Amino acid sequence: MISTSDFRTGRKLKLDGDLWEILDFQNARTAQRRAKVTTKLRNLRTGQVLEKVFASGETFDEPEFEQRSMKYMYNDGEQWHFMDNETFEQVGLNAEQLEGYTDFLMENEDYKILYFEGAPLSLDLPSSVVLEVTDAEPAVKGDTVSNMTKGATVQTGLQVKVPLFIKIGDKIKIDTRTKDYLERVNV
Repeated sequence: MISTSDFRTGRKLKLDGDLWEILDFQNARTAQRRAKVTTKLRNLRTGQVLEKVFASGETFDEPEFEQRSMKYMYNDGEQWHFMDNETFEQVGLNAEQLEGYTDFLMENEDYKILYFEGAPLSLDLPSSVVLEVTDAEPAVKGDTVSNMTKGATVQTGLQVKVPLFIKIGDKIKIDTRTKDYLERVNV
């Protein structure tokens, strides 16, 4: 069972017979009233997004997922194709199933695909990934008064704001939930 106190971004739960992923949540407490949790949920089957308010302490069923390690092969314009590393079975996931995750997919890399009742549902990304910077705006000398940032593009095409010292070829860690720069990685 999952309680509202267990909520976090990316958590999956069973609600009204459907599977949902928490995109965002916020605890709110008003004077003389019971605390409430406002959530933004995405349906894992249809991609529908809705906002729902729950009473604090409410419980939900935790869905039983199967995770399979699969290699990302290619995108044909409509679906992103993955191949099972053990059985070589290929599956395709559409844009609704991968909403927000496509900016982190690299060909020939392994990812965990979530299956529910034998059908592929979504991708289970780690909280952060390391990507290489392929393009970065030049830093202007003297722009170091405070936390100045510049635009950079990583190998998947995702554009992020990075500190001025980041240059082309650097590897950086990016938060997969917020798409924000976290740190430079020395490899």
